[in-house]
Amino acid sequence: MSAVKRTALAVVSAALLPALLVAPAAGAADKDPKSDDKPKPPAAMSSVGGELLGKAGTQVRLAPGVPVLPKELSARSWIVADAESGEVLAAHNAHWRLAPASTLKMLFADTVLPRLPKDQVYKVKPKDLEGMGAGSSEVGVKENLTYKVHDLWLGVFLKSGNDAVHVLTAMNGGLAKTVADMNAHARELQAVDTFVVSPDGYDAPRQVSSAYDLTLIARSGMQKKDFREYASTARAQFPGEVGPGGKRETFEIQSTNRLMTGENGVTPYPGIAGVKNGNTTHAGATFTGVAQRGDRVLLVTVMNPQSGESQAVYKETAQLLDWGFQASGKVKPVGELVAPRSVDTSSGKNAPPAAKKSAVPVRTAAVEEGSSGAGIALAVAGGALVLLAGAVFLVNRRWPLPALARRLPRR
Repeated sequence: MSAVKRTALAVVSAALLPALLVAPAAGAADKDPKSDDKPKPPAAMSSVGGELLGKAGTQVRLAPGVPVLPKELSARSWIVADAESGEVLAAHNAHWRLAPASTLKMLFADTVLPRLPKDQVYKVKPKDLEGMGAGSSEVGVKENLTYKVHDLWLGVFLKSGNDAVHVLTAMNGGLAKTVADMNAHARELQAVDTFVVSPDGYDAPRQVSSAYDLTLIARSGMQKKDFREYASTARAQFPGEVGPGGKRETFEIQSTNRLMTGENGVTPYPGIAGVKNGNTTHAGATFTGVAQRGDRVLLVTVMNPQSGESQAVYKETAQLLDWGFQASGKVKPVGELVAPRSVDTSSGKNAPPAAKKSAVPVRTAAVEEGSSGAGIALAVAGGALVLLAGAVFLVNRRWPLPALARRLPRR
């Protein structure tokens, strides 16, 4: 890491940590999921979005005739939410502050993307690519070559390119400014579990987020047209070196979101429309996904599965999505994805639709860490994502349409 980056990180951490009081992230994924010494969620967690969401274990309001939660779920934290209403349909340790890995790039994009015109062209300086962590994922950005902002964002979303993040960070005014911008935007979104040290999500001391916050951030990002386009793109051409005769070459890049591409034995998920995956030694595997079935849109975040199974983060996400769509309309929500601080919801006019009252008796299940097989159900209110335009929520019923995404060819 360069001296400049070390200094910037120290300044930002010293300035923001005392105010945010962020707890350190849990350790890396345990090899033995049955071990009694694995990290436990703290007894007291944030209750943003509802009191139940601050409790440890699985939170759900059960009702007769609903499907049960898949027994194979092993993630330390997960959440299922309705993208339109913001209702949290069920959750497990929703506010547990854990290392986010590259899912933190969603916050980077939601913060920086609106500030840089997509057609802006930038020549990469050598110093822009300094300070990337060992083993960082890269898209192949080269110094002294020019790139459009549009191409750099494709590199961020498809290849999780830390090199593209570093260049966009430089364009945004540098590391310290971008970290401060991201932390300020997290506070605006009421993502209070989130603390940013490195914009690319690379493991850093005290860098944390939560399943609740990542879902909140994804919901905000997916309300932006360009964000939706990048998140749902499966493959694209990326600028390469300048070849013989001065012509710029290109090469194909493919999304690392395996629920879109079907790589490494993962079955592509019908209706998937983004958003971001991540994986580091400290964070383990993380993923936030959004999918549409009919008029219903669900957001699911899964953090750090403990099963040891290959591609577990994608499999558990798909199981939660299936379960959510099948259980539609059969449970009372356990909380909500709150609106940004700048949105006035006091009158109710700008708030997401209220949860409908259940016609059947319900009870709340709180399953402690390590338990499984709890009966879980959720109500999925129909519609598409609530679009935030200024301080007013508008329903954009054309979002998302996976058929509009640039997809891989059928095999």
